[in-house]
Amino acid sequence: MTVRSAGILLHRRAADGAVEVWLGHMGGPFWSRREASWSIPKGEHDDDEEPLDAALREFAEEIGVPAPAVEYTPLGAFRQRSGKVVEVFAAEWTGPLAWVSSTPFTLEWPPRSGRTAEFPEIDRARWWPVDAARAALVQGQRPVLDALIAHLGAG
Repeated sequence: MTVRSAGILLHRRAADGAVEVWLGHMGGPFWSRREASWSIPKGEHDDDEEPLDAALREFAEEIGVPAPAVEYTPLGAFRQRSGKVVEVFAAEWTGPLAWVSSTPFTLEWPPRSGRTAEFPEIDRARWWPVDAARAALVQGQRPVLDALIAHLGAG
């Protein structure tokens, strides 16, 4: 059975016309020192939940504020190295946006210590120029940027 996930990729134009995207840094100790540790706000959903509804829910859970109330365009479904398929929806947003907080998860840390700690799913978020985002994103999500650029006709 394929694990399904859905996410939101917000984009805007910088003053110089370059495309920027909104990404979150994955929380927890596993991602704290990795270079490619940023992600689109996304999460898993059941078959009975519409992907866009799941993407909007996950954005609110991971960023701490509702996703902007704008029209979203499907960019496609992207298979990750794990086999999970992420369906991504894009929208332009030029209004204010700030990361507030994220839903926490519990993890045994340090490993095999018997102790648990809570970590945020996302520990910070910000706008990235697309070229810098390509290096910051986890590898499996990099094709999403190509799909966005093709959609915008900016490549």
